[in-house]
Amino acid sequence: MLIRKYIPSDCKPITELFYHTVHTINARDYTSQQLAAWATGNVDLEEWNQSFLAHNTIVAVKDSIIVGFGDIDASGYLDRLYVHKDYQGQGIGGAICDKLEGGVEVNRIITYASITAKSFFVHREYEIIKEQQVIRKGICLTNYVMRKSMDKELSC
Repeated sequence: MLIRKYIPSDCKPITELFYHTVHTINARDYTSQQLAAWATGNVDLEEWNQSFLAHNTIVAVKDSIIVGFGDIDASGYLDRLYVHKDYQGQGIGGAICDKLEGGVEVNRIITYASITAKSFFVHREYEIIKEQQVIRKGICLTNYVMRKSMDKELSC
C-alpha cells in the first residue's frame, strides 16, 4: 500500500469512495434517511478540492485503487477519514491516521466521529468530549466530539 499526498485528480474518486463507504459501512448505525442526508452523492467537486488543498490531505492506494483518505488542518482538526468499503479491517485507517497525526505540530487533535467510527478513535486513545446532534439537510445525525492529547515528550 502506498500513502501519498492528495492531488486534485484524486477528488472525484475520493467523493465516490466517501459516498459508497457511508452508504455501506455506516448503514449499521444510521437510517437510510440519515445516510442520504450525510452523503447525497451530489458534491461540489471544486469545493471539496479546495478543502483538500487547504488541509494536509493524504490518500492510500492499493492495486492502483484509492482505498482510503484523510485530512487534517493546521489547528489539529481531523476533518475526514474514510476507508473504501471493500478494504475495511486491513489497517488502512490506522496508517492514514498515523500519518495525519504525525504531520501536525499541535498539543491536541479534535475530530467529530460518527457512531460507526467512535470505537476506532477510542482504540487510538481519543477521548469522548461530548455526544452531539448535527443537522444535515433537515435530518438529525448523532456524532461525537473527540480529542487526543498530542503532548510531545521533551528531551534535553
